Amino acid sequence: MFKIEKKTFGFLLVFGEFILKAEMEQWLQESKKALAGQKGSFGVFVDMRTLKPLPTDSQEVMVKGQQLYKQAGMTRSVVILDNSITTMQFKRLAKESGIYDWERYIDASTVPNWEKAGVDWIVNGTDPDV
Repeated sequence: MFKIEKKTFGFLLVFGEFILKAEMEQWLQESKKALAGQKGSFGVFVDMRTLKPLPTDSQEVMVKGQQLYKQAGMTRSVVILDNSITTMQFKRLAKESGIYDWERYIDASTVPNWEKAGVDWIVNGTDPDV
């Protein structure tokens, strides 16, 4: 399950459950359409609280998607997670795609105001890790 929604700061992406390669490729195609009209820089808020770890072939598509958003003007992104395996996986994928330095990870199970902390990072550059 995935969702792409335009927001004032950029995009809200929601990923949930178990995503196979075909669905991840559908997300990549819909992302291309959503980014086609994008002008200037923007942020990305990613809610992955219910996402299960991705299979290898889905991970490859995710890396392409991360690179696509960065090339289209993404300046900051935040990923909201709630399990350590998915967190480790996405930190590794962000390093592979080259977006790691612009991305922050928030554990929704330990940060009560995770949504505010995420938006503050995207909009104001307030680092949730500090």
